[in-house]
Amino acid sequence: QVHLVESGGGLVQPGGSLRLSCAASGSTFSISDMSWYRQAPGKERELVAGITRGGNTNYADSVKGRFTISRDNARNTIDLQMNSLKPEDTAVYQCNAYYYRGASVNLIWGQGTQVTVSS
Repeated sequence: QVHLVESGGGLVQPGGSLRLSCAASGSTFSISDMSWYRQAPGKERELVAGITRGGNTNYADSVKGRFTISRDNARNTIDLQMNSLKPEDTAVYQCNAYYYRGASVNLIWGQGTQVTVSS
């Protein structure tokens, strides 16, 4: 089993920065791809950024050039560095991870952390 815990959310002014972290515990050796998603009030959950175990990344167009996802396999963490934040980045941010259990692939989510961008 794998468990994910996010941290680092909060209130920041437009143009500011925040760094989110997602720590995995449990059977971390079985984790493959990990991602950050977000969901704003009244909107569907959307992919923000993803990273493979090997470090390949992908980003939503809306955050390219502003957000950076990184991964430390030794510490079993992924981070999301968010710069030049905009009010439209306000959302609950969740990390997820795919992990193998025997022959099956499972998906697990963290509980989420609130990011509010407001003056």
